[in-house]
Amino acid sequence: MTQLILVCLAGGLGSGARYLTGLAAKRWLGDALPYGTFAVNLLGCFLIALVLQSATTSLTPAHRLVLTSGFLGGFTTYSAFNHELLRLATEGAPGKAVAYFAVTSIGCAAAGLVGLWLAR
Repeated sequence: MTQLILVCLAGGLGSGARYLTGLAAKRWLGDALPYGTFAVNLLGCFLIALVLQSATTSLTPAHRLVLTSGFLGGFTTYSAFNHELLRLATEGAPGKAVAYFAVTSIGCAAAGLVGLWLAR
C-alpha cells in the first residue's frame, strides 16, 4: 500500500511538472506546434532510459517504481501527443502533423539513447 501511495504522489508531481512545462513552452515559443508536449516526451524518454539503466547499479526497485511509473508516468504525455497529432492532421495541417510525428519519434528515440549512454 505504501508503494501505491508513493507512486500516486509522484504521478501527481509529474503531472504538475508537465503542466508547468506546457505553460512555459507556450509562453516562450507560442502555440504554432505543441512544443510543451514535444518537450516532455523528449525529456521523459531521456529520463526513463537514464533511470532504468541506473536502476541496475544504484536504484532500489522501489525508487525505480516511484520514478518511472509514478513521476515519469505522470510527466510524459503520449496520449496528448497522439491527440495533438490527429488534430493537426484532421484540421488542415497534414504537413505539420507529419513533421511533428517525425521530429517527436526521432527525437524521443535519440533522447532515450542519450539517457542510456549517460547512465552507462
